[in-house]
Amino acid sequence: MQLAVFQPDIPQNVGTLIRFSACMGVKLHIIEPCGFPIDEKKMRRAAMDYADKAEVIRHVGWEEFRVQNSEFRIILATTKAAKPYTKINYKKNDILLMGRESAGVPEEVHAAADERVLIEMQEGCRSLNIAVSAAMIAGEMIRQTS
Repeated sequence: MQLAVFQPDIPQNVGTLIRFSACMGVKLHIIEPCGFPIDEKKMRRAAMDYADKAEVIRHVGWEEFRVQNSEFRIILATTKAAKPYTKINYKKNDILLMGRESAGVPEEVHAAADERVLIEMQEGCRSLNIAVSAAMIAGEMIRQTS
């Protein structure tokens, strides 16, 4: 399975996702532009010494990402979905797409996703941190495809 983050705002989250990717053997796509310099000290600090162990692919934008990954199914994690992430059958090469922390993804990206999933939460709660959300959903993806 693969993981992608769309125009991330918070370097610590990207660092955490790099670390997660290294530990779980999951390819990470970063779809730019990012809301911070990609070599930001906070990001490297969060990634710790895992940055060199992770397979990270940077894309200059959404279109490049789509062209380079057109053969894979895109699973978008979004609070606008109706289907819980536990109610979908994942495939080995699916790409889990996480939106921007501050704004999610634009309608064009939302519409391009093959599937949209959400994490059910307590009433009155909006969302979880994207790194936490990615780990939850990716854990289910790995469980199903291993």
